[in-house]
Amino acid sequence: MAQNPSDKPEETGPAPAGPRPTPTGPTPTPAGARWRPSWRDVVQRLIGVAVVIVVVWLVYLFLDAFLPRWWAQVIGNAVDGSFAAGAWWGLLTGAAFTLVPVLLLAQAVLTRRSWQVRSGFLALAVVFSVPNLLTLGIVLGTSAAAHAGERILDVDGPAFRGGTAWGAVIGGVVALTIVTMGVLYRRRGAQLRELRSKQR
Repeated sequence: MAQNPSDKPEETGPAPAGPRPTPTGPTPTPAGARWRPSWRDVVQRLIGVAVVIVVVWLVYLFLDAFLPRWWAQVIGNAVDGSFAAGAWWGLLTGAAFTLVPVLLLAQAVLTRRSWQVRSGFLALAVVFSVPNLLTLGIVLGTSAAAHAGERILDVDGPAFRGGTAWGAVIGGVVALTIVTMGVLYRRRGAQLRELRSKQR
């Protein structure tokens, strides 16, 4: 039987000579070799860190020179030189802005939540503690703005600093009591659920 020429296997010749295509993309780092940044990358990173530090420092200086005097003027306008009003506003501010941050911190620390939710609780705790931190900055501050804030509170906001201190103590005690009762309640509930599961 004659074999059809088309049925013969095709003969493949040698590959054509020529330059091989070079792979595109970054050259892979050999296994075990450490990546070493160039001096330009190091200089750029150092410059970026230095710029951030300078900006943060300038913002701090601005706030340190502005916030104590501004906060003292806000309290002075609210109290208006009244001893009773100063004590009342101090108690209210110290208690509220200590109670709420402690409860928020407890939610961030004692509960099982995602890190995003915990970060949100921490941020809210910092925000709600700002009024007491401003008063503390006036009391403990050594800048010219802090001394100016003390003089403003002496005249326009008497008894506010003492009222804030007592309010912070009261708010802290109430917050710790609430947190302790909540922890004990949850522990008691877990124990009851465990006993019920064993009885079934």
